[in-house]
Amino acid sequence: MEQIRVCTYEGPGAKPVIRSVPWPKIGKKAALIKVGACGVCGTDLHILKGHWPKPLPWPFTLGHEIGGVLVEVGSEFTEDFMSKPLKVGSKVMIPPLMPCGHCYYCIHYPQSANKCLTPVYYGRYLGFDKAPHLWGGWAEYVYVDLDMLPGTKIYKLPDDMPLRLGALSEPLTSCIRAFNRATRAGGFTWGDTVVIQGSGPIGILAVAAAREMGAGRVICVGAPEEPRLKLARRFGAEATVDIETVKTPAERIQRVRDIVGGFGADLVMDCSGHPSAGPEGIEMLRDGGTYVEMGQFTDAGAIETSWHRICTKDLNVLGSWGFTGNDLPLGVDMLYRTRTKYPWLDMQTIYPFSEDGIDRAVADAMAMKTVKSTIVPWPELVE
Repeated sequence: MEQIRVCTYEGPGAKPVIRSVPWPKIGKKAALIKVGACGVCGTDLHILKGHWPKPLPWPFTLGHEIGGVLVEVGSEFTEDFMSKPLKVGSKVMIPPLMPCGHCYYCIHYPQSANKCLTPVYYGRYLGFDKAPHLWGGWAEYVYVDLDMLPGTKIYKLPDDMPLRLGALSEPLTSCIRAFNRATRAGGFTWGDTVVIQGSGPIGILAVAAAREMGAGRVICVGAPEEPRLKLARRFGAEATVDIETVKTPAERIQRVRDIVGGFGADLVMDCSGHPSAGPEGIEMLRDGGTYVEMGQFTDAGAIETSWHRICTKDLNVLGSWGFTGNDLPLGVDMLYRTRTKYPWLDMQTIYPFSEDGIDRAVADAMAMKTVKSTIVPWPELVE
C-alpha cells in the first residue's frame, strides 16, 4: 500500500520525526489534500515551548496554515463552505478551527462563533481524536471527512493563486476580524492612526490589513530590523520603532507619540503576544482610543495591565481571537485582490519537508530570523 510521510513531535522540546502512514480510504464526503505550503505559526511555537493551556495528545502533527490541492475526493464532496464547486485539482485552504454551526453559541452569537461549544478541527491538533492519521499540515497530505466531522469547512482558492499565498489566508483573516471588531465597537474608522505592536507574521499581516481597511497612518513597533521591520515598511508602515535599539517602554511610548503628533494613536493592536505589551500599548493611545489584544491566548504569561489607566484614559479594550466561518473568504479575497500590491511572498522563507528542514524552520522562527517560516512538502506546488 502506498505510504504518506507525516512529521510528528513526541512533546514540547522534542525534535521532529518523519514517519510513514498508510494512504487513507476516501469516504463519500471526504477528500485528500496534497500540501503545497504550510506556515509555521506562533501557535505551533507556543505548543512546542509547552505553553498550550490544555493537555495535548502527543505525538501528533503540527501545522494549520495550509495551501493545498485536492488529489482525491469522494462522490459527495462537491463544493466548499461558500458553495463554490470543488473537484480534483482545485486549490484549497482549510482552517484549523471550524465552528459546528448548530450549537446554541453558533446560532445565537454568530459573530463569535469561533467560541463554538462543539468546535471541529481537521485532526487531533488541539486534542480531538476523531480523524484518521493525517492530522496537520506538516505532512505530505491532509485528510478531511465531512461525515466524520460534519462541521469541517474547506475554502476554494482562485485557480491562479500560488499555494504559498493561499497559506497566508488563515493568519491574515485573524487580523481582518480584529479590525472589524474594532470597527463595530466604534474604535476604528477611516483615516485613523494605527500602531501595531509586534513585527512577526501576524504583525506584518496586520500592517497590510490596516492599510487595506482604511487606516490613514500605520506605525509598527517590534524587532529585529532585518528581516522584520524592513519588511513592515515595505508593507506600508510609515515608521517603525525598533525595540532592540529603543530599549525602554518610556522611550518607545515617547517615540510613538512623537511620530503620531504628541497625543497618541487612535488604535493600538497587540500582535506580539508579550505579556508586557499591554501597559506600553495603552500609553501609546490617545485618550478615548481603542486597544485590541490578539496576541495573548496561551500560558506564555499573564497580561500585565494597568487597569486604572484604562479608566482614566477612557479607553475601549477588545480581545480578538481567531475567526468565524464567514471571515475566511475575506482573507482569501484580500490576498488575491492585492496579490501584486504587497510583497506577500517575501514574508516567507521556504524550508524542505525533512526532519532537518522542519527543525530549522521552527528554530529560525523562534529566533526571529524569518518573518514566516514555510514548509514545502512538494516544491513543484509552491508557486
